[in-house]
Parts: sequence; C-alpha cells; structure tokens
Amino acid sequence: MMATSAVDMTRQQRWRLSTFLDANFQYWALAPILIFLAVLTLYPVGQLLRMSVSDMAFVKGKLEWTYVGLDHFQTLRNDPVVPDALKNTLLFVVVVVCVEAVLGLLLAILVSRARRFAWFYRSVYMIPLLIPPIAIGTIWRLMYDYNYGIINQVLFELGLTGPLWTANPDLALVSVMIVDVWHWTSFLFLIMLAGVESLPYELSEAARVDGANEVQVYRHIFFPLLRPTIIVALMLRTILAFKVFDQIFLLTGGGPGTSSEVISLYIYKVYFVQTRLGYGALLALLTAVIMSVFVVFYQWLNNYVNRQR
Repeated sequence: MMATSAVDMTRQQRWRLSTFLDANFQYWALAPILIFLAVLTLYPVGQLLRMSVSDMAFVKGKLEWTYVGLDHFQTLRNDPVVPDALKNTLLFVVVVVCVEAVLGLLLAILVSRARRFAWFYRSVYMIPLLIPPIAIGTIWRLMYDYNYGIINQVLFELGLTGPLWTANPDLALVSVMIVDVWHWTSFLFLIMLAGVESLPYELSEAARVDGANEVQVYRHIFFPLLRPTIIVALMLRTILAFKVFDQIFLLTGGGPGTSSEVISLYIYKVYFVQTRLGYGALLALLTAVIMSVFVVFYQWLNNYVNRQR
C-alpha cells in the first residue's frame, strides 16, 4: 500500500510539473533568448557606468582603471563644446524629423492615390534609403564643392553666386540637414505608406457619400486613424536622427568651428582623438538619458492618443 501511495504521489508530482510547463510554455521558450539579450544589454551598460566614473590608460599593453568619482561631471560643466553640440543636435533632430514627417506623409498619400505606376514611385522613393551613408556623404560633398559642384554650377548659369555650403558657419548645419532630408524621407515614407494603405477604405467612401470633401475626410478620418503610426514613425526617426554621425563626419567634420558639431561626433572625438575614455563614457550616458526622455514622451503621447480614440 505504501509503495502504491508513493507511486501515486510521484505521478501527481509529474502531472503537476507537466501541467505547469505546458501552461507556461511560451515563457520557457522565450527565456533563453531573453536572458541572452539581457546579458548583451546589461553588461555593456554596466561597463559604461563603470567607465564614466573612471580614468583609463593603456600601460604596457594593458588597460588600467583609476576611480575618479564625479570628476568627469566637473569636466562636463567646464566643457565649452558640449552646449554647442547639444544645441546643434536638438536643432538638427527637430528640423529634420518635422520636415521628413511632412514630406513622407505627403508622398505616402499621393502614392496611395496613384492609379498608374504606383510600383514605380515606390521604387524611386526607396532609392535614397538603399544607398550607403558613406556614398551619400561623398556624393553630396562633391555636389557642394564651391568650384566644381553641380549646385553652384547651376546657380552660376542662373547668374547667381553659389555660397560656401559646408565652409560657411551659417550654412554648414543647414547643408547637412538637406542631405539628411534627402536620405531619410524614404524611411518615413515607407512607414506612412503602410499606415495609409491599412486604413479601411469604406470609412472614407461613407464620408464622401455623406457630403464630406477631401479636406474633411483627411482631417476627421485619415489623420486621427494615422496618429499611432505617425507617432511610432516619429519616435524611430528621432532616435536615428539623434545618433547622426556619418553625414556630418564626411561633409563638415563638425566645423567650421563648432557650427555643425553634434553630440555623437563629439563623443567620437573624445574617445578616439583625445582618448579620454571615461569622459566619453559620461557623454554617451548623457546622450542616452536625453534620448530616453524623447522615447518616454512619445510613449506617453501614443498612450494619450489611444485613450482619446
């Protein structure tokens, strides 16, 4: 009897374990990859935090760490480049994201309404996104050339004198913005187009039958339904714009002076030119915090819009 009871208890325990595993299978299946991603994320962040309160130097082929506490914050406070870099970065992000969002949404609406050659328009608008950033920077640097660039050549044929696009402190950042708009509008166009084409066609037709014109249809039907898509697109593009590096590195190098210096380029200079690894880590953390503020704002805005629907 005792042996039978022990066997029954063992069977019950196995049944309970099997039921538990079956009920939580999705979590067990995802656990390995989640742990792997957590390690890949948390370890670099931990190292960055450690670097931000340390000084590092290569001595006889080895990296030596020296704890300095909050000394890098004092360096940050006295750094004259950081305010200009942050100001240029925020200005760059706000301008290019707003312009690209408007152009991307406009192009998405026009392409979605195209009756013929819609496939051709989509292919053409995707081309800038497919070109490597290094090639884009090189091409536009040649186009901006004062003596031989095609832009100044066209202005010369029109009787105008072309400016020093990337060498003028007042135009350097604007010149980079133009390149960025040309390059990244395609990204927002694709997201907006997917959102526009996913909207129910019956709603707009019913509104037109009820007497609504095109402006009213877009204002009261399309745009409210597109708000979540627009917010997600803006959040993704803001994150990417905040990390702009290659275009400015190739076109202006942050100059003249600090007129086109952005925080990502300055972090690169601090790390690899000045070899101040600890201070560069602090600047990287500062950038991550600022970007997190934008992400939290977009998440709040998305939740607010969803509650209003």
